[in-house]
Amino acid sequence: MSFGDPNNPYGQQQGQQPGYGYPQAPQGVPQQGGYGYPAAPPVSPYGAYPGGPGQIPQSMPGLLMTARVFLYLISAVQIIAGLGYIYVASIASDASEIASDYGSDNPFEDLGNAAAGISIVLALVFLGLAALSITLGVKFGRGGQGVRITTVVYGALGTIVGAIGLFIGLDSGLATAVIFPLIWVVFGVIITLAPVVPSGTAWFSRPRY
Repeated sequence: MSFGDPNNPYGQQQGQQPGYGYPQAPQGVPQQGGYGYPAAPPVSPYGAYPGGPGQIPQSMPGLLMTARVFLYLISAVQIIAGLGYIYVASIASDASEIASDYGSDNPFEDLGNAAAGISIVLALVFLGLAALSITLGVKFGRGGQGVRITTVVYGALGTIVGAIGLFIGLDSGLATAVIFPLIWVVFGVIITLAPVVPSGTAWFSRPRY
């Protein structure tokens, strides 16, 4: 019996090992994958949220959506406060004019002008913060790291302001003076944490086309 007969299709040449039905790669060529299957695709560097490992976020995470709603609610409060201070400024200005009718040295005239000036400044501050809140909420959809960092800083500052108001309210002993600062602290914490957690980081780091 002869081994390695070229005319025998069922023969096996001496020195060869069985391939078990899978093609063997030539010498010097690295084998791709295992058992003839292609190698796994590369993992995306943009995080694993949502949809499993290596997936790029396709929709805004729920915590970021909550933070966006809170930003819009805060902007509404800031707009109301800004308009309120404009109204106070107009009243103070009218009072100053009335006081001027009773003499140029009337102290209430200067007091009214000072109150009107301070109210206008506060109105501009609140309206400017409202514009920032709305801008950040709108930019959540397409914004990148700049929006993320600004939101974190803005939320942290809001949390500090709310905490100061909460301590003042607790010291006063009035329940009504505690509720609003407590809500403000909760809003600030959510706004601060939403861009920092892995889902928020992956959302702001995703590629944009």
